[in-house]
Amino acid sequence: MSEELLVTFNAGSSTVKIGLFEMTPGGPRRVARGVIDQRSHPPRLTMQEGPGSIDIELAPEAAADMQAALAETFAHLSGHFDPESVVAIGHRVVHGGDVFAGPARIDDAVLEAIDKLTALAPLHQPKALSLIRALHALRPGMPQFASFDTAFHRGNAEVVRRFAIPRALHEQGVKRYGFHGLSYKYVAAELARRAPGLAAGRVVIAHLGSGASLCALAGGVSRDSSMGFSTLDGIPMATRCGALDPGVLLHLLAAGMSVKELERTLYNRSGLLGVSGISADSRVLLESDRPEAREAIELFTFRTAGEVARLAATLGGLDAIVFTAGIGEHQPVVRAGICERLAWLGLRIDAEANARNAPSFAAPGSTVGALVIPTDEEEVIASEAFSLARG
Repeated sequence: MSEELLVTFNAGSSTVKIGLFEMTPGGPRRVARGVIDQRSHPPRLTMQEGPGSIDIELAPEAAADMQAALAETFAHLSGHFDPESVVAIGHRVVHGGDVFAGPARIDDAVLEAIDKLTALAPLHQPKALSLIRALHALRPGMPQFASFDTAFHRGNAEVVRRFAIPRALHEQGVKRYGFHGLSYKYVAAELARRAPGLAAGRVVIAHLGSGASLCALAGGVSRDSSMGFSTLDGIPMATRCGALDPGVLLHLLAAGMSVKELERTLYNRSGLLGVSGISADSRVLLESDRPEAREAIELFTFRTAGEVARLAATLGGLDAIVFTAGIGEHQPVVRAGICERLAWLGLRIDAEANARNAPSFAAPGSTVGALVIPTDEEEVIASEAFSLARG
C-alpha cells in the first residue's frame, strides 16, 4: 500500500460512508470502503478491504458523539493501515449555495461559509460540519477538503433557478440550487466513457435512492434538476414529500401545526412511508400485497415519469435516461413503471434486460436510450480532494 492515503467521508442523516484511497501518481485509487452506522444499537463500523471485511460494534456514545465515533473508527482501522499515512481528507457537503462553484480546501473562512449555509440544509449541513470539526480536533493541521452537491448545477440558467416570488427574496438566496451533484458528476463521466454519443446529447439521470432527484444534462452539463431550494423538492422519496402545493403548508400552519412538527412531517413521515403507512423501503413495498404499498410505488413512478417529461421540455427532447443509486440500480419493477409512462417519447425497454439490471436495456427500435450506471460519490470526493491537495 502507498505511504500516502486519502480518506473520504460522505455524511448522510444517520450513516457516514467512508472511502480509503491510495494517493498514486495517476490519481486516487480506492483500497477500502465502509460505513459508520449510528442508527444501529449499538452503532457499528463495517469496512471492506479487498476480499477482507470488518464488522465491529462501536461504543454506545458513538451514536451521538461524532468525535468519539471517529476516534474509535481510526483505532479499529489502525490494525489494517497506518493512520499516520493519511495525508488528506475529503468531505461531501450538501449545500454550497452561491458561494462555492467547486471544491475547496477547508480553512476558517470556508468553514464559516459552510456554517452560514446551514439554514438552507438544516438536516444535512450540521452532520458534515460535525465531521469536519471532529476530525480537526483529532488531527489538527490535517488538510481537509469539501466537495459540494450544489456545485454541479451552478451553471443553470437564471430562468431555471428563479421562483416566481419577489425579486428581493431571490436576491436573499431563495432560489433553486439542485442537489446530488457529486452523483451526477460521476454518472455523467461514466456515460461519456461508455456511450459518448449519448453523453453528447440530451440526457436525464434519475438518482433514485432514499433521497431521490433527477437532472437534465445537455452535453454532460447540468441544465435543470428536480430538487430546487431544498432536498424536499421534486419527486417523492423514502420519507420526504417531494413537490408540494405551498397552500398545504399554509393550511397546516394555520391549523396549529408547529414549524418543527411540519419539518418532521415533510422530511421524516412523508414519501413512500407516508403514503403506504408500511415502510420507507421500496423493497418492502414491492414485496407487499397490500394496496397501500402498490399505491406508494405507483405514485413514485408516476411523479418520476412526469418530472422526466418536464426535464425533457427543458432540454428540447430526450436521447437517453440513466438510472442510478439504490432503487435506480437494483429495482427493475420501478424502472419499468417509469419507462412505460414515457413510451410517448419513443422509449421502449427490453423486459428481460431490465429484469437482470443490464447496463443498457432499451429495446431495439427505441429512440431513447435506457441505461443503468452505478454511482460513486466517494470517487468524486477523492478526485476533487486529490486535485486540490496536489495543487
